[in-house]
Amino acid sequence: MLSRKSKHTILKVLSMFSVVRGYNIPVIALAQYLSAIFILAPEKRALSVLLDFNLFIIVLASTLTIASGYIINNFYDSKKDLINRPNKSKIDRLVSQKTKLQFYFTVNFFVALIAFFVSFRAVLFFSVYIFLIWFYSHKLKKQFIIGNLTASFLAVLPFFAILLYYKNLYPQILAHATFLFLLILIREIIKDLENIKGDIANNYQTIPVKFGEEFAKKAITFLTISCIIPVYFLIEVYNVGYMDIYFYVSLIVLILFLFLLWKASTKLQYIQLHNILKFLIVSGVFCIVLINPEVLINGRAMLKI
Repeated sequence: MLSRKSKHTILKVLSMFSVVRGYNIPVIALAQYLSAIFILAPEKRALSVLLDFNLFIIVLASTLTIASGYIINNFYDSKKDLINRPNKSKIDRLVSQKTKLQFYFTVNFFVALIAFFVSFRAVLFFSVYIFLIWFYSHKLKKQFIIGNLTASFLAVLPFFAILLYYKNLYPQILAHATFLFLLILIREIIKDLENIKGDIANNYQTIPVKFGEEFAKKAITFLTISCIIPVYFLIEVYNVGYMDIYFYVSLIVLILFLFLLWKASTKLQYIQLHNILKFLIVSGVFCIVLINPEVLINGRAMLKI
């Protein structure tokens, strides 16, 4: 049988895992590696990309920075989460605010330290990234529109770390980034609809709070229709191999998403819409392999432009 002290330690570990959303971290790391192999460095052998020490440091620094971002975000959102996510909030509060801050500063110091193994530019990039996450959590998150745009930008920023490392800027990369940015921006507004009670109580100036749910739905509809533009370029203009299947399916799912959006009125329904978008984003990570599945066999991707 576990002692009381051991049980308490396990609960604290699980609490911190919940705070940093540890279930998201492996997906982010996988997305960075797959992007490097299939999009940003297709001329290199997959094994050489996987064994690249500098790339490993960049991916590690990115995931740790995102984890620390979740900590500081949780720190500032503790009151709002009591209303919007009472069950998760109970778990998160097993770790004190003081401990969260100590862990936050320790992780960020470690990120800056390991970034020196890559270059001073890497240190500068991650220092700016850490500051932007803090500034968003502390100031920008409550601001009308700016909070949504900043959150979406910060979500795609880790991929620019890989892009700067390989110094490749193919047009299709911008199309991929635009599609991902739009999906994340839509998800952010859905989260605002989902968390409207806590936002009102804590004076968050979100789109649903300022203009109401119907206006927010119109904004989401506009952004969803806008997804057609990057998808068109990715399917018709650029060569994305078999990944065009993913984009065709995504359009069908987004049509269903809009249908459900205009029928939604409860928190549970908005959570379901949030999960649909999360499914599209996560499945998009795994579908990067479809750009050139042959790399899984011969170890090298063909250059796709």
